[in-house]
Amino acid sequence: MLILGIETSCDETGLALYDGDVGLLAHRVHSQVDMHSAYGGVVPELASRDHIRRVLPLLEDILAESGRTRSDIDAIAVTEGPGLAGALLVGAGLAHALGYALGRPVVGVHHLEGHLLSPLLARPAPSFPFVALLVSGGHTQLMRVGGVGDYELLGETLDDAAGEAFDKTAQLLGLGYPGGPAVSRLAEFGVEGAYHLPRPMLNSGDLNFSFSGLKTAVLTAAQRAGNLCEQVRADIARAFVAAVVDVLATKAMAALDRTGLDTLVVAGGVGANAQLRERLQEEAGRRGVQLHFPPAALCTDNGAMIALAGLARLRAGAGSRSGSFGVQPRWPLGS
Repeated sequence: MLILGIETSCDETGLALYDGDVGLLAHRVHSQVDMHSAYGGVVPELASRDHIRRVLPLLEDILAESGRTRSDIDAIAVTEGPGLAGALLVGAGLAHALGYALGRPVVGVHHLEGHLLSPLLARPAPSFPFVALLVSGGHTQLMRVGGVGDYELLGETLDDAAGEAFDKTAQLLGLGYPGGPAVSRLAEFGVEGAYHLPRPMLNSGDLNFSFSGLKTAVLTAAQRAGNLCEQVRADIARAFVAAVVDVLATKAMAALDRTGLDTLVVAGGVGANAQLRERLQEEAGRRGVQLHFPPAALCTDNGAMIALAGLARLRAGAGSRSGSFGVQPRWPLGS
């Protein structure tokens, strides 16, 4: 079965063709980072308009790369939510127009389910059940994944997500948007131990997270430093990254202990962070834990993960929509 995956939930336009027997045939992602950087964050109206400009050219690109035609598509999977309403409607509009024109089923996919299943695109792929650490700009969660549609929330952030904390720290240090890559690069030049920042909720006894206080600690450190020369900024960045990584890794290992599982899957944009990957690999090696990441190019939002999740849903007997359609900007994963 050949699945077209469409992702337009926020500021990346992603389309992909996934063959159920062969695997990923082609995918394209257009990032709007350059456009939004001037505003220090995503502007929803601009995001929606840019998706409109990109979706059809990207569709033609993946069809040409794969050597397939529109009529070869057997089903269409599209991100139905959560996300920006206008942006989601662009992807949904294309999906249902194609579905109607081709007479093909369309299945709505939860954006976070796409991320949770994205490591299945890697080789070797993890086997169910596993613990998933989902870390992105909008979400920081630990989930027990028993199978497609079988998700148990173990812990989540009570305020800022890890990716959001990276972006806000970048602003405090005078770095660009998005903040994650910029802060991580700067941290490489920092002196270990020059600053020590708190590890929020590290010993809370549960699997929840909190990063707003860490952002405040960065602000306090920057104000006390006064002159934010390049080295001071690097030192603060290193302390910040070390704190976030320490909390994420410690909680992830605690989740494995509580569930009795030995497989950890990491997904979401922050999953591409080099310092986090290194720390988790060390912990996994020490504990004999199987550790899985999606391919680096598929850590951020993309159509491949949506196509894969859509195929899994169709195989599980999910129905497809016909006629009118809608999106769900707020959509709890448990529903």
